[in-house]
Parts: sequence; C-alpha cells; structure tokens
Amino acid sequence: MDHRQDATGSTAHRVRSVLGAVVLAGLTFATWWSWLGSDTTYQVDPVTGNRTGPYEPWQVAGCVLCLVVLAVAGTMIRLHRWVVVVVMSVVFTVAWSAAAISADRSGLWGVGALMVAIGMVAGSYAVVWGADTARTALARRQR
Repeated sequence: MDHRQDATGSTAHRVRSVLGAVVLAGLTFATWWSWLGSDTTYQVDPVTGNRTGPYEPWQVAGCVLCLVVLAVAGTMIRLHRWVVVVVMSVVFTVAWSAAAISADRSGLWGVGALMVAIGMVAGSYAVVWGADTARTALARRQR
C-alpha cells in the first residue's frame, strides 16, 4: 500500500485532480455566465446611433479578475499547469462560442472564438506559470 500522501500517480492524487478539474470547469462556466453570458443587450448611443456591446468594460474586467483568481486557485491546489490552462480555455471558449453562434448574423463568430481561445490559453498560462513559480519559491523558502 502506498503511504505517500499526495504522490503523483496515487489514487488520491488522481481523484483530486479529476474533482479539481470538474470544479474548475464549473466555476469557469459560472464566471462566464455571471459576467458575460447573461448580458445580451446592446447599447445604442442616442446622439450618434452607434451600437456597442453587449459587454461593458467593467464586465470584462470583472470576468478577467475572476478568471485570474480561478487560475491561481487551480495552481495552488496543485492541479497540473496544463490541466488548468486546458480546462479553463476550453470551457470559456465553448461557452462564449455557443452564445456567439446564436447571436451572430455576420458569420464571424469563428474569428471571435479563435481570439477568445488564444487569449484564454495565453492569459491562463501566464497566470498559472506565475502562480506556480511563486508557490515553488515560497516552498523553497520554508524549507
């Protein structure tokens, strides 16, 4: 019987990784829905007639901040870097794409989805790399 508490390859580690990935996926979807997914209203400037939206800058900033917190949390509970990056990127991009397909009349939702996917991969990897580096440095100092 393996008595190592969190050894990679142990049953406990695999279960924690799967549960962590499932929770991360759910929270990533909830972040998209609460900040962006539930808002489909475009704003029309009464003077110029320009149509903008559906998202306001504060919504995007709040969404990004929550995604940063999720990426750091996923790293701190020791999910593998690529698990965090892939789960968050796929879930967010699929959620965004599903909404974009239904609202798009131009046929350009795919371009937007590609940009969202690239941004999610790059952004989440940068945050995860930074959090993992900080966590490792802290662990070395505590030894």
